[in-house]
Formats: sequence, C-alpha cells, structure tokens
Amino acid sequence: MPTLLSVNVSPGGIPKLPVEKCAVTVDGLAGDGRDHDKHISKDRAVSLIDTEILDQLANEGYEVCPGAVGENFTVEELNVQTLEPGDQLSFSGGLVIELVESRRPCFVLDPLGKQLKTDIVGRCGFLAKVIVENDVAPGESIAVLNHS
Repeated sequence: MPTLLSVNVSPGGIPKLPVEKCAVTVDGLAGDGRDHDKHISKDRAVSLIDTEILDQLANEGYEVCPGAVGENFTVEELNVQTLEPGDQLSFSGGLVIELVESRRPCFVLDPLGKQLKTDIVGRCGFLAKVIVENDVAPGESIAVLNHS
C-alpha cells in the first residue's frame, strides 16, 4: 500500500529535514520556505518523490536521503512518475492534494553532484496543490484518486 515515509521541511533550500507532524495548507507546509520566487505558488505547495527513486540515485553514487532533493513528502510504493496531472492523493489523516506537474530539476541540486540535474530527469517527482488542508504525519497510507 502506498505510504508516506517522511514529511520534510526547511526554511529554504536543501536538504529539507524530516518532522514528526506538519500542518499543510493551500500555501504549503508549516515551517517550509523556498529560496526562489519561482517556487512560490499554490500550484507548487507540496513536492513529492518516491523513496524507490532515492534508492536508485543512492545506487548510482549520490548521497541522498528523505528530503535531500528538496521534496516535502517522501513516499513508498506510489510510483509517482506513473501518475498524471489531475490525479488526487488522499492521505489517511485527511489531507488531499492534487498533482499539478512533474518536477523539473534545477541548480539547487548541484551540491549533491553536478550530474544529478541530468541523471534525475524523468524521475524528479511531482508538484501538487492542496485540495483539503490538514495535518500530515509519516506512516499515513495514501489512496490515489485518478482524474479520468
């Protein structure tokens, strides 16, 4: 079953660090900042990536862990890259988000390795907007509500 493994925030930049519980509003996660104006948007309130992708990157030599590539949610068994814009994710604690667009890598990832921006293309996760605000915590299950 798809599961939320880690909830990650930072005042800005990477890494984002795991927290035990977090309020999520249409503006994003409480305590989470963004260093670049282009990232500040209600359509980019939450970013998520599969832990399986982080495992692949680790096997390729990158030092990554939950939050390392700047994602708010590190998820397991969701296969985010197979989902589409408009799909909604309903978390067992009540939060609902809607996928908006695939994440594109940027220079913020450079400290993790100059090639990472290239190597992560097509598997960088998704950006989402918040449909139903709520607190969220690691361990919650995730149901996918397809838009079609």
